[in-house]
Amino acid sequence: MASSRRRLAAGIASVLVLSGAGAMAWLGAEAAARLVETQTRQEVEDTLRAAGQDWVGVTTDGLQVRLTGTAPSEVDRFRAVTQAGSVVDPARLVDRMALASAAEQTPPDFSVELLRNDQGISLIGLVPATTDREALIRLLRAETAAPRITDLLESADHPVPQGWDAAVRYGLEAARLAAQAKISIQPGQVTVSAIADSDDEKGRLESALRRGLPGGVELVANISAPRPVIAPFVLSFTRDAAGARLDACAADTETARSRIVAAAAEAGVPTVPACTLGLGAPSPDWADAAAAAIRTVAALGGGTVTLSDAEVRLIAPPGTDRAAYDRAVDQLRNSLPPPFTLEAVLDSGPQAQTPAAPAFTAALSPSGALTIAGTVSDDRMRETLDSLARARFGRVEGDLVNDPSVPGGWTLRLIGALEALDVLQSGSVEVTPDLIRLSGISGDPAAAETAAARLAERLGPGLRYDTEIRYDRRLDPSLNLPDGPECVRQLNIVMSESEIGFEPSRAEIAGDPSPTLDRLAGVMAECADFSIEAGGHTDSQGSEGFNADLSRSRAQALVTAMTDAGIDTANMTARGYGESQPIASNDTDEGREENRRIEFRLLSDRPVREVVLDPPARLSGVTAEPRAAAAADGGMIGPVQPADTAPQVRADFGPPMPQPVAGPVAPAVVGASEVFETLDGREESLRLPVQTPTADTPRPAFRPDGFAAPDLGPPDDPTP
Repeated sequence: MASSRRRLAAGIASVLVLSGAGAMAWLGAEAAARLVETQTRQEVEDTLRAAGQDWVGVTTDGLQVRLTGTAPSEVDRFRAVTQAGSVVDPARLVDRMALASAAEQTPPDFSVELLRNDQGISLIGLVPATTDREALIRLLRAETAAPRITDLLESADHPVPQGWDAAVRYGLEAARLAAQAKISIQPGQVTVSAIADSDDEKGRLESALRRGLPGGVELVANISAPRPVIAPFVLSFTRDAAGARLDACAADTETARSRIVAAAAEAGVPTVPACTLGLGAPSPDWADAAAAAIRTVAALGGGTVTLSDAEVRLIAPPGTDRAAYDRAVDQLRNSLPPPFTLEAVLDSGPQAQTPAAPAFTAALSPSGALTIAGTVSDDRMRETLDSLARARFGRVEGDLVNDPSVPGGWTLRLIGALEALDVLQSGSVEVTPDLIRLSGISGDPAAAETAAARLAERLGPGLRYDTEIRYDRRLDPSLNLPDGPECVRQLNIVMSESEIGFEPSRAEIAGDPSPTLDRLAGVMAECADFSIEAGGHTDSQGSEGFNADLSRSRAQALVTAMTDAGIDTANMTARGYGESQPIASNDTDEGREENRRIEFRLLSDRPVREVVLDPPARLSGVTAEPRAAAAADGGMIGPVQPADTAPQVRADFGPPMPQPVAGPVAPAVVGASEVFETLDGREESLRLPVQTPTADTPRPAFRPDGFAAPDLGPPDDPTP
């Protein structure tokens, strides 16, 4: 019996031990679970608080995480779930959040960031819930052919704000035009930040964006282009009887440009043009060398200083005191940082010469016709020059006279003069034994430098030249400005799509003309200098005299409304045609409605010159021997540079001219070879042209391409 009691006691003890262990394990598990719940709740709360979602309540129940509170909008509710799901498994989340009533919700700021690059397009932002995002993506894919379109848009159930739809449509159009861009779309505003391949491409993109801008949408364009490589890196400062001026100016940084401009202004330049920012400066101390050179000329009281890469050339004017000249040269040489070198010249002045009439002249009209007159050495030279002129310009008129007494190298002078004239849209060139004088108008801001470079490259050393070339922005192809017919076409498109109407039998405009006036203003921004007529037309109802007066009054009412809207209409006139020019039948309501219209008509293809063009870019100099280079083609005219070489033109009285730095130089003409004597007695090989365009052949389009010229193709006849 005692044994039984012992066994019972042992069993009870075992039960008690096991029960205690189980209780301890349960208490430990519960504590661990509470710890996990607390940590999870704390992590979710911290994440939501960091995102500004303080309105969300977080509770935990085992593995479940409950989210409570009143969301200001459906977007905020969606973001809260997304942010909590970044901490715990989304399957553990229980959404118990309520949504504020529509009356309590603040309308969101709808916006879209459209990012486009070579990899595709990304859409980021918030759009109205009514937006058909699939249609949006289909349209983008069709318009841009993007390899991939990523939709990261969110939506909110709020009314579509005013100006949203027009801004979205224009933003998609901007995405089609710009291959590398960030386009920010907001109601009534589109911001386009893009990178263009060149300044020309930048101008074309900005022009295209302005043309497509709809009424009621504001465009903010931030288009940038990479800085050009300038070779050689050039600055030229002159001070003479005409005043102080910067003939050429390049800078490597904004700070350097500011220092150069300040030095020029201090030296007496009244209006300092902005220096061109570019790559290729020979030293980080470019501004130090330029400022020191400008101050030296100012201290001498006159002269010219030219920096071409690391070479500095100072020319003191005739009559300069020799001691003052020596001091200035020593001071400048000591001021120049390495690797700059100085070459200084005290000019003895031009030799007295007997004035003589020009021996050769060529005049280029705005229509492209060339008139030449003057002397050549013989018939062979006359045929050579005539063929070259026709190859370059197409239509050539005039007579050349044989004169065996012309100086050596005369033919090459005339060829160089015609090549320089080819950079102009209109102008003239005069050639004498002592000087080549070129003047005219061009759409290339660097035409003066290009023309001088062609002269220096073609003629060899020792010949003086003088250029006066005005820049006309309307002729600049990089700006892509519309011509007169295109201006009228755009104006008539606006009118055909407008909702401008008039009160019955009256000239008062009915309805709101603002959207149409906004579109007309966009067109007239680049077309106001053309003479344009606004012509009014009516149907045949009413008397002929009444309709004529009514149509004229309505056309004048539109022109007046355009003027009141701030549009430049100084060159626009109004005229009434009444019922005399119907475009549809007056027997139907639809036909009569078409006949009641206002049409624009171009009165002159030439823009009205109310404002004088900017002063001409003037360059005067003496051609110097260019660096020797092997000719790529023995038949090319003059010395030829290799494809990767930029010639350095050293001028005694003018700045070195920037040359093309890439691409082979194309031959000017093709044909049989002839040899001519240059100014300094060298023999120059010239291939005579054998393919001559007819008088109807149009002149090749303007192109600022250095020495490149049209390839005339294989010769029809091996002899000139």
